[in-house]
Amino acid sequence: MTAGLAVRGGGAGQLTGTNPLFRLALRRDRIMLPVWVLVLTLMVVSGGSSIEQLYDTPAARAEVAASMSANSSLRSMYGPVFGDSIGGLVAWRFGVFAATLSAVMSLIIVIRHTREEEETGRQELLSSAMVGRRAPLTSALSTALVANALVTLFITGGLAAQGGTGALALGLAVGATGMLFATMAAIVAQLTESARLAKGMTDGVLGLAFLLRAAGDSGVNDGSSVLTWLSPIGWAENMRPYAGERWWVLLLFVAAIAAQAAAAYTLAGRRDIGMGFLPARPGPAEGRLATAGGLAWRLQRGTLLGWTAGFAVAGVVFGGMAEGAADLVGDNEQAKEIFARMGGQEGMTQAFLATMVGMLGMMAALYVVASILRLHGEETSQRAEPLLANRLGRLRWAAGHLVTAFGGVVAIMLVGGLGLAVGYGDEFGAVLGAALVQVPAIWLLGGLAVLLYGALPKAAPAAWGVVGACLLIGWIGPALDLPRSVMNLSPFGHLPKLPGTEMQWAPVLLLTATAVALTGAGLAALRRRDLLT
Repeated sequence: MTAGLAVRGGGAGQLTGTNPLFRLALRRDRIMLPVWVLVLTLMVVSGGSSIEQLYDTPAARAEVAASMSANSSLRSMYGPVFGDSIGGLVAWRFGVFAATLSAVMSLIIVIRHTREEEETGRQELLSSAMVGRRAPLTSALSTALVANALVTLFITGGLAAQGGTGALALGLAVGATGMLFATMAAIVAQLTESARLAKGMTDGVLGLAFLLRAAGDSGVNDGSSVLTWLSPIGWAENMRPYAGERWWVLLLFVAAIAAQAAAAYTLAGRRDIGMGFLPARPGPAEGRLATAGGLAWRLQRGTLLGWTAGFAVAGVVFGGMAEGAADLVGDNEQAKEIFARMGGQEGMTQAFLATMVGMLGMMAALYVVASILRLHGEETSQRAEPLLANRLGRLRWAAGHLVTAFGGVVAIMLVGGLGLAVGYGDEFGAVLGAALVQVPAIWLLGGLAVLLYGALPKAAPAAWGVVGACLLIGWIGPALDLPRSVMNLSPFGHLPKLPGTEMQWAPVLLLTATAVALTGAGLAALRRRDLLT
């Protein structure tokens, strides 16, 4: 103990133990990290083949690029179109979202291996040995660097056939965005005492960055808006892969990453383990927190409100794009077939609305899994044990979080459907009903998360992999014309394509019943097993 503290006291000794911690982080993330890298890579690389099939002539690509660039709603979602080559359209269609998802991946990795480790007490045990003060932060950033380097490498290799220079620029734009937010998360992890608050703050910064870029791009079609340049995601798009690459933009990323990393290391050396620079605010001990449900609501209300606001904005934007869907696709029969597979056969506008409703549903699945796995976080951090040591039963404790999770999904989809209807300006009832029809499929994935948590708590994070697979199937499956048997692996593949087709109650009721059964089985397993220590 004394020797360990002496080593941590200064200089290079503050990095002692980095290599073992780095290997431990890679081992702990041996499932999560490959899934993230695979999903990100496939999302971008598969876009090349799908766009090549959709727009197989230079004239067709030039026409669609001009149409998309002229639509302010599309620019706010995807950014401006800088080039009409296959690679340029891939960069337009997937660049912004790949950069955003890379940021999310990096935020999760860094906070998981810094603030969460301290909050659970594991870092204090490790630091009692020969572990330097800044070693945990270094291992977390190294893990994020490996993940983003792999994403950069695979995107570059996967799109090299479309042009190696443009592929490298796109890969670096995505990976650099991830590392910028990784170092930003490293700073936030030093400021707060709560992993939940750290995640909320970093998610808020990422959401603001996306909104700034969207607002800037909606006003101009060349990425030159001041608002766009205020956002790191805007920097990524302004590298302009496949459209006269701007390599100097990388200097902005390098400078920001270096400055944020220096700030994080400075803060890490000036605080005690488990402490933060922002004081924790104690909550009330009575009133709404007198029940397990009140506590669960207090813990999760910020996340729910954030998701609800995001879905409201996304719904309005998607709805505003619906009227122009037919013009964007034009006479391209392959594009019409893809929209038909995604959204049904009842005209382009209806198919587009059904597609957007499905996208909102798949995104909402991320919320329900995150909310349910909050139970796992409360248990592993040993905050659940004092509650359950009293008269509070496990089912009552879990029910508070499950009501917030499953009920929150209904609220999120309701608000998203209202936003979609408002943006579209017509068929309020049909669009709102289509949004709510997605709920049983989301509940099923939530029920699976409950089962994993209750029966196999150490495997509970695998629920993220299931949701990621469903997103991948729903996102690229129609473009690649995957077999129906593959599409049906996702619960969303069984839902009726509303609006525009007749309601089918049988699959909706079956999905609901399955969700109830999975949730019940998970709660039954939770009652019988020991708590994690």
